[in-house]
Amino acid sequence: MADFFVKRDRDGAISAVSRRQLTGDWEEISNNAPELMAFTDTGLPEDNNLNSTDLGLVRVLEDTIDLLIERGVLRFTDFPEAAQTKLLERRSMRASLRSLDLLKDENEEEII
Repeated sequence: MADFFVKRDRDGAISAVSRRQLTGDWEEISNNAPELMAFTDTGLPEDNNLNSTDLGLVRVLEDTIDLLIERGVLRFTDFPEAAQTKLLERRSMRASLRSLDLLKDENEEEII
């Protein structure tokens, strides 16, 4: 069974990727095929700022989810199990980082 299916342009280069075969002209490809990796690395223009804002947006979404749960708009159990697991992992990591900050000397500069 293939990991992915790709559609190719007239020159044989990958032009689209899917988890399932959409039509007969989509071919199977392994998820670790160098050609697929190259396509996904260059799928967006290099001057695109989406990647640089992703981490900030993740933090905003986490905080929004926490706020909506806190206010009773959402229940944690409304999320699929996989999403719950990811949210719990992130909460745990953030709590660990906060506890590490307590050990920092008051006069010590923060270095990232």
